[in-house]
Amino acid sequence: MSVFVSIAAYRDPELVPTIRDCLAKARWPMDLRFGICWQHGPEERSLPFQGDPRFRILDVDWRRSRGACWARSEIMGLYAGEAHFLQLDSHHRCVEDWDARLHAQLERTGSARPILSTYAPAFTPGDPASFGAEPTQMHFAEFTPQAIVLFRATPIPDWRGRTAPVRARFLSAHFLFAPGRFVGDVRYDPDLYFTGEEITLAVRAFTHGYDLFHPTEVVVWHEYTRAYRAHKHWSDHLRAKGVAVEWHERDRASLDKVQRFLEGPWVGPDGCGTARTVDEYEAYAGVSFKHRRAQDYTRQGLEPPNPPAAPDWAERAVRWQVEIDLDRVTLPAGAERARFWYVGFHDTAEHEIHREDVEGPELRALLGGDGTRLALRRAFDSQREPASWTVWPYADGQGWLDRIQGPVSVRRAPVTTPTGRP
Repeated sequence: MSVFVSIAAYRDPELVPTIRDCLAKARWPMDLRFGICWQHGPEERSLPFQGDPRFRILDVDWRRSRGACWARSEIMGLYAGEAHFLQLDSHHRCVEDWDARLHAQLERTGSARPILSTYAPAFTPGDPASFGAEPTQMHFAEFTPQAIVLFRATPIPDWRGRTAPVRARFLSAHFLFAPGRFVGDVRYDPDLYFTGEEITLAVRAFTHGYDLFHPTEVVVWHEYTRAYRAHKHWSDHLRAKGVAVEWHERDRASLDKVQRFLEGPWVGPDGCGTARTVDEYEAYAGVSFKHRRAQDYTRQGLEPPNPPAAPDWAERAVRWQVEIDLDRVTLPAGAERARFWYVGFHDTAEHEIHREDVEGPELRALLGGDGTRLALRRAFDSQREPASWTVWPYADGQGWLDRIQGPVSVRRAPVTTPTGRP
């Protein structure tokens, strides 16, 4: 039942609270073995676990850090044959008996090589009311120009009636539970920096014969905002602060490597396995890295594997451009103070084709003007023509406000190559 817990921590004051919570909530705390890459400055307090034989700690000056993937790769070198591998970030909280729950969920997959992973529900340190109650899945969001798939967290449909994990397309780097052999099979690539880590990990794990799953109960919570942190890798790693290689140089090289892998994958220590092919992964997940396309089944977040599709499905997907005109005076009360607005497009049967919310800087810019007309523009790929749109604000303390809906006025965008050129 031993579990090797990998935590890469960069100047994070939540590291010790995360470890203490992990130990306090475990059913079998003596079976845990922690591998910590503690990247810190001299002014930061020493970790209180130095004399505990359950801890293997890499003490790293923050200036020598090469990013999260490098740190996770270093931690894998501390693995000593434990039965299971758990990768977390340094800003988590756990449910009671989290280890027993993970073991039970892993057994229920029925797979010889299962992985449990997801974007965990959010929490805010110090706020007991902030802990999300719904288990989540990783939903396709978009492709970047480098063919990297980005994700968002959404609740698992009908999760209360499910007793076994649901199949997944994607993996999260901040919460990943697998058999211990994963460490030797899918070694972390230390050359990667941040974006692209998760989709390459999913492809590599799948081709090594691992089956991907989302747990159907909440096991951990994750802090997403980083608002409490004074130091972040991309704000520290600048030559003006005495660092030889700036963060954006590492990021650029990483993005180039990820794109090369997704467009021309290779087999090897930092590449694919031989149990399955990348073509099989694309068919299973309903994506095309070459064409930067996702099938409608994937965009709806339906459970994989995807139904069989025509070989040329990616070439036949259509690029739609949609405009939504809103009148400020018709917005529901509280909409201008909302955390985000759901923006979804549906076909004639009212099935969601595409979702792309308005939040953060975009929402502030949208509401920052003086006029009453609010214009939203979206472009997306789909084999189905969008017929209607829905704007649905969500406000903290109020929940979902009234929906605004209307018919879609669309036009097809010019057909482009994957690089965006006509």
